[in-house]
Amino acid sequence: MNQFKKVAFYTLGCKLNFSETSTLSRLFEEGGYAKVDFEEHPDIFIINTCSVTENADKKCKQLVRRALKINPEGLIAIVGCYAQLKPEEIGKIPGVDLVLGANEKFNVLDHIEKISAKLEKSIVQFDSIKKTTEFIPSYSYGDRTRSFLKVQDGCDYFCTFCTIPLARGKSRNATISETVNEAKKIAQTEIKEVVLTGVNIGDFGQGNEENFYQLIQQLDQVEGIDRFRISSIEPNLLTNEIIDYCLTDSQRFVPHFHIPLQSGSNNLLKAMRRKYGRELYAERVAKIKEIEPNCCIGVDVIVGFPGETEEEFMETVHFLKELDISYLHVFTYSERANTTATKMADAVPMHVRKERSKILHLLSDRKKRMFYEQNLGNIRIALIESEQDEGWMYGFTENYVKIRIPFDATFANQFIKVRLKKVNSDGTMDCEFVNE
Repeated sequence: MNQFKKVAFYTLGCKLNFSETSTLSRLFEEGGYAKVDFEEHPDIFIINTCSVTENADKKCKQLVRRALKINPEGLIAIVGCYAQLKPEEIGKIPGVDLVLGANEKFNVLDHIEKISAKLEKSIVQFDSIKKTTEFIPSYSYGDRTRSFLKVQDGCDYFCTFCTIPLARGKSRNATISETVNEAKKIAQTEIKEVVLTGVNIGDFGQGNEENFYQLIQQLDQVEGIDRFRISSIEPNLLTNEIIDYCLTDSQRFVPHFHIPLQSGSNNLLKAMRRKYGRELYAERVAKIKEIEPNCCIGVDVIVGFPGETEEEFMETVHFLKELDISYLHVFTYSERANTTATKMADAVPMHVRKERSKILHLLSDRKKRMFYEQNLGNIRIALIESEQDEGWMYGFTENYVKIRIPFDATFANQFIKVRLKKVNSDGTMDCEFVNE
């Protein structure tokens, strides 16, 4: 039996990483380890890293230092996207014992079982991302209210700003049948809402016999899950039949789409190597709103991409102002090693990138408030989360309006009917319970 008995996990980055961390956690628990919080003096620290967020190396080093302060003798293992991209660099961080690339991260328990004590020098194990072809099903469990279900991994698109294909490999997935079986496992728990996640989930099936449209039709039949939410889907893969199904025919898919745009300039979209133009994007938004005017639409945007002129940035601003969307996720472009964009001319000065980011954050606030105001007086079904904060409980309506309601223990992890009454400055809406 291994001398290390307590394990803690820390996840950086996306919903996909959270689903995979949960899978790693279950592997350890099945192996006889107790899962504890980072601060509870664990024997093993597993840090699941990200390559998309800025300062990945800085965050990784901070977490390693924090772990060493908590338990200087604890084993520290680094997995995830950053571990695949910069394994040797991470291996040189003082205190790191184990670095595992994409091919080995789900074998982390086996590796740790072979280590008997804190190491003088880290073990670094990684392989070419081209050899990463296996799909490991994952879903998060820990939040009683919702789970992130991984339905796809990797990406074949190679956008010029993105490291994901280098960190996660080619697009791949399980079969529809296998994916539905994972959803059925979630259905056996208290979880009420499942968020479908992946790198490029609309590419499910990669043009073979099965596809994403067929997947959502089958998931919609799973009893025991009340809601499905699509985390993010490329505009060129969000087909009319998917839109029609989610908004018209489905019993469980909610009226909420998150559709990456990245730029409102066709010149920049081409330079980014995106697979659509702004015209297609506008068509998708118009189609959604024609069917369901109160559908929530979120948008990813990058500011400060190499060569982005003031005119091109303003193209994006004006395009977004005209679109009937609900909120923005704004990303300030940062250089990523081994991406095509780093070789492009006319880098935008960092102070200009930050200024443009502020402009779009303000636009996002206005869009969100307008969307919430459109919903005033509406009666919606909200899924209430278990936590309370200063006498309030929070939850989300099916169309992703964040509501708050006075604390009532009986509402925890329950669906309640509410009337939306008031928009608050903190990005929530006050509402009243509708008892009917």
